[in-house]
Amino acid sequence: MKRKRILFTGGGTAGHVTANTVLLPKFAAKGCELHYVGSEHGIERKMISQYEDVTYHCISTGKLRRYMSWSNLTDMFNVLKGIIQAYFIVGKVKPDILFSKGGFVSVPVVIGARLRRVPIVIFEPDVNLGLANRISYALCTKMCTTFEETATQYPSNKTVHVGAIVKEELQHVSAERGRAACAFTKDKPILLVVGGSQGAQRINDIVRSTLPYVLLHFQVVHICGAGKLDAMINHDDYKQFEFVGQLYPDLVAMADVVVSRAGSNTIHELLALRKPMLLIPHTVGGTKTGQLINAQYFCNKGYATMLRQEEMTEEQFVRVVLDVYEQREYYIEAMKKSVTNQAVDKVITLIDDVLQQ
Repeated sequence: MKRKRILFTGGGTAGHVTANTVLLPKFAAKGCELHYVGSEHGIERKMISQYEDVTYHCISTGKLRRYMSWSNLTDMFNVLKGIIQAYFIVGKVKPDILFSKGGFVSVPVVIGARLRRVPIVIFEPDVNLGLANRISYALCTKMCTTFEETATQYPSNKTVHVGAIVKEELQHVSAERGRAACAFTKDKPILLVVGGSQGAQRINDIVRSTLPYVLLHFQVVHICGAGKLDAMINHDDYKQFEFVGQLYPDLVAMADVVVSRAGSNTIHELLALRKPMLLIPHTVGGTKTGQLINAQYFCNKGYATMLRQEEMTEEQFVRVVLDVYEQREYYIEAMKKSVTNQAVDKVITLIDDVLQQ
């Protein structure tokens, strides 16, 4: 019997790759032949490189923008080049299906697959579709959504609500390992600060400027992004990392409060581990607006509170962090009421169904 060939794509940020890294081992265990299309130097290549049974293909990519910029001319050429490259890659690989997690990397691949008449399944992690998935939706066979509200916005027999795909490592977390890695104790609450895979300079700045006050109440672990460490800060109760990899679930497990951007993957992982959150979303344009809507949704559910970074002051930041900690039981009780969907199993079943058709 012929092995099924599955082509994956998605990238630009870690959030557009993480779900793929959860699914790849599942399909490898089913004996599928796996391929991935991404950019040459993007974070997706680094994240997929750990999977020896996945063949990686590079294409030219360009960022999709909703505003006027001279870079649009160059990027449009790169996108067109990427479509041609993706068309030939799809023709060479001859996949039975394409699974796309979105991001600007994915658009040329979706178009190339559609031109080759390959079935396409896309995944939308946010409440509102990003620009890449808005384009891809018109071309896809099925669309999976994290939020039920997204499915109601796009009522169709090709739209399926599956829930959030979260890392399986979250099932095996250890607060003790997290504390040991940071040399923290149980005697003082722990604040985890996450700026996203690329770091968040505004969050980094306000955390460091308020440290004298925050450290009176918390031990702080700060994931600040590549090249954004501050070597001038040296305190036993403050640990900073550029990137933490497999340690991340253990750091979340030990945290009493988390300050974070509002990317869908991150906030659903925090929801799965029932961590009270202060969300500071991107609030301008494209996926940044998507983060604002994600944060508002979580606030409405009682899972989190939110600060807009353009309005945030040092005094306000410290006050809200303390408020979230003091009301942590309220947030935890609200999160206990959330329904945990078997998203991974649902996506695998959906892909299998499309393959059979």
